[in-house]
Amino acid sequence: MNQLLQELQTLRWDDHRYYHQSRINQSLHFVSAISFVVAYVLLFIDPPMAAIVGWCVSMVTRQSGHFFFEPRGFDHVNQVTDEYKEEVKVGYNMQRKTVLLAVWLLIPAVLWFEPSLFGLIEPAEGVMGLLRDVGSAWLALAIVGLAFRVGQLWKQDRARTGFVWLAKILTDPFHDIALYHRAPLHLLRGELLDPMPHVRHRP
Repeated sequence: MNQLLQELQTLRWDDHRYYHQSRINQSLHFVSAISFVVAYVLLFIDPPMAAIVGWCVSMVTRQSGHFFFEPRGFDHVNQVTDEYKEEVKVGYNMQRKTVLLAVWLLIPAVLWFEPSLFGLIEPAEGVMGLLRDVGSAWLALAIVGLAFRVGQLWKQDRARTGFVWLAKILTDPFHDIALYHRAPLHLLRGELLDPMPHVRHRP
């Protein structure tokens, strides 16, 4: 158990120092984390709506921070190239995220033009019916996306790596709230980048 917790801590540490140097990104992750907690609660009440909140609020804010605000190029804090970070990324790197988000955007279009999903489901009635079908499809995409990456990591490394990553992803909202709740305050003070002295001085 101690070894699993250590691996989880290492994944969290690398994710923070490599991919969350922008205070805007950190602030967006704070918003994303709160909405993910709301989505978790909704999972027990209304799963399709939970998926809509998770994808349209949580994922949009989260990935906007990575795509538009996080510095790319040589990482002077960690003294590594962006190419290195993308290569060693355990979870979804930018290329994998782009594919996942493309599928996410494609799903509503497919259901709009083919409400029965080629005869696999009962066609939705009205806008709310279509919305709930989209939510259900997005929930399935989230499950498949997580399972697919766990399977990849299992094949590339070992089963434990995949399940530790899964544990990290599922608990990230709670961790991000604790880690980034002060980021909006730093941003209001004009600090666009986290100086990360805890990274620079870590042996």
